[in-house]
Amino acid sequence: MIAFDAAHKAVHYPADRRFRIWIKPSFLIVGVCLVLVPLALAWYQRARYGLPYIAPIAPVDPATFTGVHGFPWWLRWAHFFNFVFLMMLIRSGLSILMDHPRLYFNNGCTPGTEWIRFTPLKVPTDRVWRASEDDRYISPLIATPGYRHSVGIARSWHFLDVYGFIIVGLMFIPLLFFSGQWQRLVPNSWSVLPRAWADFVHYANFHLPPEPDGFYAFNALQQIAYFFVVYVFAPISIVAGVAMSPAVVSRFTWLPRIFGGRQGARSIHFMMMLVWAGFIIVHVTMVALTGFRINMNHIVLGTDDLRPLGMILGFVGLGAVIASWIAAHYISWKAPRVLQHAQKFVSLPLRLTLINRFHPRSRYTKEQISPYFWANGQPPDREDWKQLQRDNFRDYTLKIGGLVENPVELSLPQIRALTEEEQITMHHCIQGWSGIAQWNGVSMKTIIGLVQPKPSARTVAFFSFSEDQYGKPYYDTQSLENVLKPECILAYEMNGSTLPSEHGAPLRLRVENQLGYKMVKWIERIEFIQSEKELGEGEGGANEDDEYFDLLPNI
Repeated sequence: MIAFDAAHKAVHYPADRRFRIWIKPSFLIVGVCLVLVPLALAWYQRARYGLPYIAPIAPVDPATFTGVHGFPWWLRWAHFFNFVFLMMLIRSGLSILMDHPRLYFNNGCTPGTEWIRFTPLKVPTDRVWRASEDDRYISPLIATPGYRHSVGIARSWHFLDVYGFIIVGLMFIPLLFFSGQWQRLVPNSWSVLPRAWADFVHYANFHLPPEPDGFYAFNALQQIAYFFVVYVFAPISIVAGVAMSPAVVSRFTWLPRIFGGRQGARSIHFMMMLVWAGFIIVHVTMVALTGFRINMNHIVLGTDDLRPLGMILGFVGLGAVIASWIAAHYISWKAPRVLQHAQKFVSLPLRLTLINRFHPRSRYTKEQISPYFWANGQPPDREDWKQLQRDNFRDYTLKIGGLVENPVELSLPQIRALTEEEQITMHHCIQGWSGIAQWNGVSMKTIIGLVQPKPSARTVAFFSFSEDQYGKPYYDTQSLENVLKPECILAYEMNGSTLPSEHGAPLRLRVENQLGYKMVKWIERIEFIQSEKELGEGEGGANEDDEYFDLLPNI
């Protein structure tokens, strides 16, 4: 266990470590049927008709075989690195999931509408339940980095590994076609379906069918499984991940609708994780059952023989993978800033040059407004804010200064007198929940026109009356480019009423191409500065400083 101080231990290693899986009965019934119905049919077929006949497979003569066969070096290395990346994606994904351990098929995430949850807790109705209270502990033996509220570190690992997974795929797929190896994976006749069913009936009845030498060919069920893994499951996993990006969703609202909405994409992304985990378990089991030594030589050495070397090197490779998990754990907690900077170095150029160029165009109707909107963050404990709240913020003034030609102090009536913007948008929390709400306020473009930033001003800092979870003043920053985008406003109304205290009264930022923690609540003042490096730890915000979150979280 990593040694935490008292404040961090309370967050990362809570006393309540209960874990429970609850699945909505209708989903559980469907899931059980998807598993049991094929098995029942296979058992019935054997009981009624016997095992289907599968012709014996003649041994292959290597001297005369002319078809595509073997496993070239690039395929073997891609196989290894994909295993490395997939396991880290699963482990980091589990840590991310535990920050909001509920999955839905509706964008509002109303408590009680989840189809599965990984917590024994039900959201209370007699008080405000904050999303940060809902996250759960997960052992670092299972997940990376594990513990609780480590989503910033988990996202760093997730993105670093997903880039690796995609890069390997971008090399792997073309090489499959150039080498002809694709022919081993892509069925060329519908006859593969009855042959695959015959194989399945044998497996379901704990009987191994005649197995071809995998160095030269796969059986029909293997071929279909590998085809789906490469050409179906991988693309679905990636696209579902992209469909959770606030920058993408706010620009291309049709994309998440492919999955039934943003939360549908999150649920299907989780289901794909289960598919990958299940495939790995079944695949490794079958490798062991159908000739472990020769199969390991196939995929490790690229040879078709019974030497023990492939098996030995395979175990060495597995040991290296497990060692990488241990190393990742200690990097996460001993050098988190290095990890954060590595992820920033890899991903920020792509985000700036591609994803951040999308301008929000989200359009939702009042009928789509979420009946429940999760609260997050602790309301300010400062006496000056409490006094303002008691007086309905009558004496509140927003101070805007720094590198501007015209510093101002604006009361709420003065802010309301500026040109009003209205928008109905979807909120994306880093924890995973979402919600649709109507926001009214003044655009940052109007504010910028009023204060006239100096040429050296490149960053806008928003300071809150509130504190972060470690008791430090809460702040965050935005680039000047981002606050000039459409749908970036200082909101003073939510769903047609004055902004509630739990959601950031008197003012909160809305910047719809990013995750929610960038949308500072309970705003005290705004300053225009040269760079985010001038504040705090220089990472761009309170969460970036202490929780290692992204500077630009638009995915």
